[in-house]
Amino acid sequence: MSLTLYGTAASRAARSLWMLEELGVPYVHVGTHYLHGESRKPEFLAINPNGRIPALVDGDVMVWESMAINLYLARRFGGPLAAADPAEEAGLLRWSFWVMTECEKDALAILFHRFALPPEQRRPGLADAAEKALARPYGVLEAELEGREYLVGNRFTVADLNVAAVLAWAAAAPGLGNAHPRVGDWLRRCLGRPAYRKVREMARS
Repeated sequence: MSLTLYGTAASRAARSLWMLEELGVPYVHVGTHYLHGESRKPEFLAINPNGRIPALVDGDVMVWESMAINLYLARRFGGPLAAADPAEEAGLLRWSFWVMTECEKDALAILFHRFALPPEQRRPGLADAAEKALARPYGVLEAELEGREYLVGNRFTVADLNVAAVLAWAAAAPGLGNAHPRVGDWLRRCLGRPAYRKVREMARS
């Protein structure tokens, strides 16, 4: 087995690094950055012609897009993070697509305009609008978590990992978690996992 993950931990590649750490499988991490043209070099474009990170190489299989990589890894290695049956598989897919379409854009706006960008480049109005927009999907998630600790099969799965990896960007809007306590508790459980903390340390180094 030869797994190679391309991408820096301070990017969407963090999601796939988290997944690999949860699985505990051996892999090689090539810290390809999206700046300075690293992802536009011919050798990387041969893996992902879109020139974007992350990308996974598993033998002859090449996978782009962080959510696709994580769902592939779940199917590839099985175990508790993967689906136990087709109904659970539907749940893993549903929540992974949901967080991309309903949450990622606004969570990223909050991250950038309340934390990541230099102060002079931040536009607080964009962050405020994004927080307001996220209240609706947070409400959906709050209802889903009533009486349960996780999204699928009442155990931590790739669905929780994928959703939490996106909503972690909205940590700069603590009011969302305060207004949705079940979501706040669930997110703390997910982000408190050792594999996530290890990837966060990778991003800081």
